[in-house]
Amino acid sequence: MSHFALQSKKVIVHAGEKSEMIAACIEIKDQLIHAIHPYGQALTCPITDVGEQVIMPGLVDSHVHINEPGRTEWEGFNTATQAAAAGGITTLVDMPLNCIPVTTTKAAFEEKLAAVHDKLWVDCGFWGGVIPSNIDDLDDLLTAGVLGVKSFLIDSGIADFPPVEAKDMLAAMPILAKHDVPYLIHAELDCGGFHDVEITKEYNSFLASRPKSWENDAISLMVEMARASKKAGDNCKIHIVHLSSAEALATIAQAKAEGLRFSAETCPHYLTLAAENIPDGKTLFKCCPPIRENKNREHLWQAVTDGRISFIVSDHSPCTPQLKHIDTGDIEKAWGGISALQFGLPLIWTEAKDRGFTLVDLARLMSHETAKFAGLDKIKGQISVGHHADILVFDDTASFVISNDMIKHKHKITPYVGRKVNGQIMQTFVRGQQVYCNDQFINTPIGKPLLKGQL
Repeated sequence: MSHFALQSKKVIVHAGEKSEMIAACIEIKDQLIHAIHPYGQALTCPITDVGEQVIMPGLVDSHVHINEPGRTEWEGFNTATQAAAAGGITTLVDMPLNCIPVTTTKAAFEEKLAAVHDKLWVDCGFWGGVIPSNIDDLDDLLTAGVLGVKSFLIDSGIADFPPVEAKDMLAAMPILAKHDVPYLIHAELDCGGFHDVEITKEYNSFLASRPKSWENDAISLMVEMARASKKAGDNCKIHIVHLSSAEALATIAQAKAEGLRFSAETCPHYLTLAAENIPDGKTLFKCCPPIRENKNREHLWQAVTDGRISFIVSDHSPCTPQLKHIDTGDIEKAWGGISALQFGLPLIWTEAKDRGFTLVDLARLMSHETAKFAGLDKIKGQISVGHHADILVFDDTASFVISNDMIKHKHKITPYVGRKVNGQIMQTFVRGQQVYCNDQFINTPIGKPLLKGQL
């Protein structure tokens, strides 16, 4: 059905510079938002009324590890994008490092593009990577269509994706500025002094091994890099991924105040979990940087409120259950990463609504701002005429308990099992085509790769 309409008493539409929730009828034609009519408008096309359920822009998740090609036993595009669709995510951006080969050259990127054929349930962009040895390949990689690039300042856990130093970044930033794409940074600096910390089954021992100072120092370094780039006339966009240390927020605010193109994201696990409540030996909660104390979590929420943190993304980072060492509870050996791709909106809504946030706010934090960050905002991230008809239907009054059997990503594990959340994704449409409805996937994968230069 290429021409139809959806209507609700609660539709989040975008006009000018802001969004609002209104009663409306959204006319969809040829994969685009064709028109936004008053609720109850008579049209020549079929109209589906979802009543009091909320029609929202599909989420845009710009931080997802899919691991294909090369490590599909961890996750693959088919299962990851199904989980995304079940979570109301209509666009995601894949990370460059847990696949084989890592996405650091044009040839490696082309190999990844070949791997996604007929596997995408949602639309998908791609980040490339910067490592010390690929600066000369960077221009070709960016021209090939990646939306930006990522580096680590610390061991990534992947031998083919080593960390960069200041000299590498200074060489890369003029190239990134020329292409006007963001430079994503895993901001932890191993400053030493904590290698004698014995990591036991106690979560706090792992937390002590990766202190806030590692993040704070890394972010301070990146502000220096941003200043150097601005002084050189480039003013490269610097972005801190998965911020967990609230102590770095003042540094980020200072960078923004100086007019640097500097931003930061955080993730549901840092906003919904607290170190004090993590049981010992539960390796599913391990991620880097770590989940910190409740007081730190409250400061992160304040930064989301006031804009020091720009948006919220999943950092879905799956692996096999064996690599998580679930049975032994060995936190030191366990792969670090949280799997929760499809539960982001209910997790955040559960916390956010009690803090005075509205669903209009969440559409901005999880769709509009993430689309803008990835350079996709002319087609994604909002319900407005001419944009892709990427829509989720959300029952904001429903509640459910997360269980293993409802998980759509490859391995049915997540630290959120047993947690009660509010709000449920009922339907998901990608470019006007229904891909998910009432816990069922509809038709076949119709997602497309999103390449910079072809948008």
